[in-house]
Amino acid sequence: MASVTFDKATRLYPGGTKPAVDALELHVEDGEFLVLVGPSGCGKSTSLRMLAGLEDVNGGAIRIGDRDVTHLPPKDRDIAMVFQNYALYPHMTVADNMGFALKIAGVNKAEIRSKVEEAAKILDLTDYLDRKPKALSGGQRQRVAMGRAIVREPQVFLMDEPLSNLDAKLRVSTRTQIASLQRRLGITTVYVTHDQVEALTMGDRVAVLKDGLLQQVDSPRTMYDRPANLFVAGFIGSPAMNLVEVPLVDGGVKFGGSIINISRDELAGAGTDKTVTVGIRPEHFEIVPAGGIEGVAVTVNVVEELGADGFVYGTTKIGGDDKDIVVRVHGRQIPERGETIHVVPIGHETHVFSTSTGARLSA
Repeated sequence: MASVTFDKATRLYPGGTKPAVDALELHVEDGEFLVLVGPSGCGKSTSLRMLAGLEDVNGGAIRIGDRDVTHLPPKDRDIAMVFQNYALYPHMTVADNMGFALKIAGVNKAEIRSKVEEAAKILDLTDYLDRKPKALSGGQRQRVAMGRAIVREPQVFLMDEPLSNLDAKLRVSTRTQIASLQRRLGITTVYVTHDQVEALTMGDRVAVLKDGLLQQVDSPRTMYDRPANLFVAGFIGSPAMNLVEVPLVDGGVKFGGSIINISRDELAGAGTDKTVTVGIRPEHFEIVPAGGIEGVAVTVNVVEELGADGFVYGTTKIGGDDKDIVVRVHGRQIPERGETIHVVPIGHETHVFSTSTGARLSA
């Protein structure tokens, strides 16, 4: 196996003025499962294709282990890629699809059959080896594509949104299979997705990209608890973190009728700004009785009932302006549409960001 290193890797498309990937510095440890995540057009798939050798690198370097592969063709990089659309040969059986790369490499038939059967056993595909792809479900086709990658025993797996074509329930079960399979095989994996829930549930670490620039790379837990800036705070988490610009006052910041204490360091980080942006996740509000001076009144617009809990989508007035607020509530205490609830943020669970730079100010 091997590590992967992006050393200020840059991709500028012909005719473009702004790089699709801008001086990406990222190191993936040997055996690690790293997820690249971000909105459409952020550069995550371009980064993966640069690593695969499918896109030119216009600046910097890419290394797999100790080898500089920046300008090597894909076939010499010892990688295996799993695509969104499976990329299976429709006229070949499952066994032939899985073993095709080994056949091209001149591996003898007995060894190919042995490796294919071993991979099929891991992926629960043994009963489907003689079928054609058209006779398989989407989930089974994706497992065939995984099997084709496994039999090659590459140094690095590359996965480009492999679950996008699956239905919601199958996505959940397949992502669990992929994550457990990767940990079993111990092969370094770089996985691209736009789905931040996928990113948080699958990766050892998550790297968030925006406009070709790396925003933060961290463990899923740290990414959720300590987002580095406003973009990461708003992107990671479902529903997204509530982000509200509020004025600085003596002792902290004013959030409706509540004063949220912030430290001297946070105040110093705000510089000359008269406001900061406070982030509060939906689960970090407490519902309080009406009439409490510290409570923020939220008018309920929509309620999503999820069984064990629910999400209230409402509006409140902060600083004279209407603000959208999402609050998680207990599944047995769901308010009605049009009702008003009163909430206060849990003090130690708030996040403070610079309004002007977007950088995190909280310790």
